[in-house]
Amino acid sequence: MPETEIDTLIRLFSRLPGFGVRSARRTVLHLIKKKETQLIPLSAAIQKVIDNVRICPVCGNLDSIAPCHICQDLKRDEGILCVVQDVADLWAIERSAAFKGRYHVLGGLLSAIEGTGPDELRLPALEKRICENHISELILALPATVDGQTTGHYIAERFKNIPVRISSLAQGIPVGGELDYLDDGTIQTALKARK
Repeated sequence: MPETEIDTLIRLFSRLPGFGVRSARRTVLHLIKKKETQLIPLSAAIQKVIDNVRICPVCGNLDSIAPCHICQDLKRDEGILCVVQDVADLWAIERSAAFKGRYHVLGGLLSAIEGTGPDELRLPALEKRICENHISELILALPATVDGQTTGHYIAERFKNIPVRISSLAQGIPVGGELDYLDDGTIQTALKARK
């Protein structure tokens, strides 16, 4: 039996993060029932993203203008770069409204298992930005994983002869976190990084 349009949509939704076949089926059914108020506007919004959103040639963010809004914001500190794994991390930091510098999206992490080496990351662009824009500090906002730590160490080694301060985000107990619910690694890191 050939795949119908509905089957195709369910299959495509089921490939998205957080969706399985059952949740994709429920979502597609909901969208079809709400065709005028949700499916058509969703379709139009997706088409606008396809037509307009681009990767910022400077930092790697996603935006409808190039350079992106963050790179064009003259109120931001041009001397501080926050290095992140991907755009989702950039957006998370922006939501906090705590950082007023610029960003650099690596596009991944070094990983021997996945075969990701330095050439697959946006490291040459980072080096160029550091040298040409007189960056005074790199904040490594990378995941607290083996790959994140390996990538951070590699960046520190690669740029050790360039006059730039390299720092990383603090790690440990989250705000509102209770010790009883935290894993051993988080508690150990918090103890080692205590102030």
